[in-house]
Amino acid sequence: QVQLVESGGGLVQAGGSLRLSCVASGSIFGVDVMGWYRQAPGNQRDLVATISSGDTTNYADSVKGRFTVSRDNAKNTVYLQMNSLEPEDTAVYYCNAVLRTDLSSRKYQYWGQGTQVTVSS
Repeated sequence: QVQLVESGGGLVQAGGSLRLSCVASGSIFGVDVMGWYRQAPGNQRDLVATISSGDTTNYADSVKGRFTVSRDNAKNTVYLQMNSLEPEDTAVYYCNAVLRTDLSSRKYQYWGQGTQVTVSS
């Protein structure tokens, strides 16, 4: 069984910063891509940022230059540093990981439970 547990969400004023963390635990043999998605009320879940096991990153255009994704492979942890936050960043942020649970090449996708980020104007 694999679990992704997020932390670090909360309420912040526009222009402020928050740092999200997500730890993957359980029967893990290797983690491929880790990342963050977000979903605002009435909207679909959208990609925010991803990072590969080789530290290749990918960002949504709306967060480029403001958010930074990083990971600690030894801890199976991914981070999202969010600076210059805007009210439009308000959403539930979900951690995502693609990983192997055994020695085979099969990979599975897992989601965290989500953490609320609210940016006030």
